[in-house]
Amino acid sequence: MKKFWLTTLGCKINQYESESIRQRWLGLGYEQAESDAEAHEVVINSCAVTASALRDLRRTVRALNRRNPSAEIIITGCAAQVFAEDLADLPGVTEVIPQERKADLLRLGDSSGHESEKTVFQPFEIKDYQRARAVVKVQDGCSHRCTYCIVPITRGPSVSRNPEDVLSEIRRLLAAGFREMVVSGINLSHYGREFPTPMDFWDLMEQIENEFGREWGGRFRLRISSLEPGQLDERALEIFSGSSLICPQLHLSLQSGDNQVLKRMGRGHYKAEDVIVFLDKLQQVWPVFGLGADILTGFPGETEEEFKNTLEFCSMLPLSYAHVFPYSIRPGTAAAEMKGQLDGALKKERGRILREAIELKKTAFLKKLCQRESLKVLFQDESKGICEFYSTCELEHPFEGTVPRELVDVVPVKVLEDRLLVKLL
Repeated sequence: MKKFWLTTLGCKINQYESESIRQRWLGLGYEQAESDAEAHEVVINSCAVTASALRDLRRTVRALNRRNPSAEIIITGCAAQVFAEDLADLPGVTEVIPQERKADLLRLGDSSGHESEKTVFQPFEIKDYQRARAVVKVQDGCSHRCTYCIVPITRGPSVSRNPEDVLSEIRRLLAAGFREMVVSGINLSHYGREFPTPMDFWDLMEQIENEFGREWGGRFRLRISSLEPGQLDERALEIFSGSSLICPQLHLSLQSGDNQVLKRMGRGHYKAEDVIVFLDKLQQVWPVFGLGADILTGFPGETEEEFKNTLEFCSMLPLSYAHVFPYSIRPGTAAAEMKGQLDGALKKERGRILREAIELKKTAFLKKLCQRESLKVLFQDESKGICEFYSTCELEHPFEGTVPRELVDVVPVKVLEDRLLVKLL
């Protein structure tokens, strides 16, 4: 019997799509290998959002080929959309399937009669997940071209999933025992725009609450993968205030704390100070909440003053973590042609300074959580899990035997570097 292996690089949407492919192949009678070294066919679901993602992909392919020279390697995903010719020359690669045709893998590579699906929500769906927390994909692509971002090139314009399909998937995952799900998309601010009767992301979250809140509130929870600052309005506050399912934690696609840099990024539709105003209001709804952010430093032309503005802005935010990326040139984007490209060492140094500042805020947040009477944790293995505020918790005494899939009440004991030590309530 033919054995397969899936390797996923990049975002939660890639994870979701890989899981959908895995379930389809198992349903068609294929066997999942114990490791990539035993597989006849290996699918690598790639990322292209940064230059380092592409380097990681090449290293992954070469290492896999060394371990298993006879394996047929298929590369799909965002890198395959843009760098197909280069990737086809890597050792062991037998096929490169671009992102717009990734759904062909649901048909085991039969692409006959199927045209580009860039403007159609591709038929990925799941009924299970290989992690404790399941991803629910509700949107794909992006119709807003930030000057630094390759995603509109790799994934095409925004497409949205039918709300009924979203609700059906949540029902399936609840029946399968999942008690935390991440509502995910590439740009959730574009959700529902193309529907015959337009709706937005908050309308979708309201439908989910109406469908599941009464029965599942307190026993099941939702996270939102990433929000655009432009989505932070009164409607968002209304949804957060009325939800029994949404975790008190947000992840924001901030990118910069300097308004001039945001304009050059093509993100002039919001101002940094607007985020502060919203978060002040949110504290009336959630007195304590986790806050993460994506921050891109070293953008072309970023002056020392503009960098300091971002550093100062981050100091004003109640951040509990952040993902900091030095800017990297992506082919086909407007920023790649901009003047004022910064030296790599300077970008790396600015990234280091930001990370160190944010680590201090993360530690302060953990100390704040340590003062709480209890937390609700979804455990991912016998000792580690994630609480409602998206902080890692480690059990003082690990579970023996089966790890519960329910949300577990714990008491914080002390801060351990980047996590909390907890005990069962």
